[in-house]
Amino acid sequence: MSDLTTSRLVLYVEDDRINIVLMEEVFRRMPGWQLECAEDGSQALHMLTELQPDLLLVDMNLPDMSGLDLLAQLRRDPRHSELACVALSADALPEQVQAALQAGFKEYWLKPIDVPQLTRALQSLDIA
Repeated sequence: MSDLTTSRLVLYVEDDRINIVLMEEVFRRMPGWQLECAEDGSQALHMLTELQPDLLLVDMNLPDMSGLDLLAQLRRDPRHSELACVALSADALPEQVQAALQAGFKEYWLKPIDVPQLTRALQSLDIA
């Protein structure tokens, strides 16, 4: 379980404004966690080096690339090759979930977001 006195920075990559607002509200209620948002994969890749987040939450269907494409680009950069990444999607097909996990996502969380479950999952993630 993460230490709530330690600040954790999360970069959320999401193009749906409603999902961003919901996630911002979740993080407002979580002491020790800070949320930054990118609206597409390209913006996320640019923000990563500056922010150096502890966790990347990635919508699997971005306007400029898939979550799998974003993860592949991220893993090619040694600075981010070990960054903990979690996939988020409304697509619950077992083959989609399996593909994301095999590609290197730490977990696969389903939308619509269940706020209590999301809060528990964030607090139980093993991120350095």
